[in-house]
Amino acid sequence: MDSLPRTMWTLFEPIHAVTYFTPQAREAFEAVNLRGFWRGYFAGRAAPLGAVGPAPVTALFFGFAPSMVTRALPDVWSRATPDESLAARLSGARASLAPLLDGAGPVDEAADLLREAAMSVSSTGRALAAANAALPWPEDPLGVLWHAATILREHRGDGHVAALLVAGLSGAETVVWRASVDQRRSYLQPARGWTDEEWTAAASRLRSRGWLDDDGATKAALEARDQIEETTDRLAAGPWVALGSERTGRLREVLLPLAARARAALPAETPIGLPPLAAAEPSVLAD
Repeated sequence: MDSLPRTMWTLFEPIHAVTYFTPQAREAFEAVNLRGFWRGYFAGRAAPLGAVGPAPVTALFFGFAPSMVTRALPDVWSRATPDESLAARLSGARASLAPLLDGAGPVDEAADLLREAAMSVSSTGRALAAANAALPWPEDPLGVLWHAATILREHRGDGHVAALLVAGLSGAETVVWRASVDQRRSYLQPARGWTDEEWTAAASRLRSRGWLDDDGATKAALEARDQIEETTDRLAAGPWVALGSERTGRLREVLLPLAARARAALPAETPIGLPPLAAAEPSVLAD
């Protein structure tokens, strides 16, 4: 399932993902009273929307159990305002990327090209992409690189949720399905907050569709996954069409060593399920 949008995703996603998984990012959130991984995650990712409650975040983040979102929101806004959360998110990303990318390649050029791609995204129907695109651009290359990666990953994620909905999947079903393909239930279930009862009910619905059996995901489910990923890639193609093949090729060249450094700082297993750099392994969940 090789495609240019998927290849580019594998390169910009690690740049963004340091926000969640590096010690520097965690320290930045803790400095504004967002102690604990999930407070930082929900406040940092939801902050572009303003001081929202759990309902829109549950809808937009898609794969999380409503009860898990409700535990975080709106409580996080009593600890740090959206503006404070945004500032912590960006400062943590800078602090993470500065040592990782030092000497790895032309950060300035990569930032300029990735910004050009990000500024071309269509945010129609894509709330998370639109909210991030509306934020002021940082003035430094590291900040620009990270912010552009964030816009692009939320743009792709918004499109991915749309593709999952067209396929008739709920958030719970998508997570159960993912666990049947390439991740462990013991890891993914607590990371998304679904109870055993909710998990069993979602699995039962997938079985009724013929997408799950005792051996895991069925052939029909894997074929549907391929269709979902093709739709996701198609919906994510706009920035690379706008950038053009020559400039996209150059971006891929200069971004690869930077992405490799960022990827090396991430845990081996994450709920994102990011495939190898510049590879095209399918996923059924991006968040």
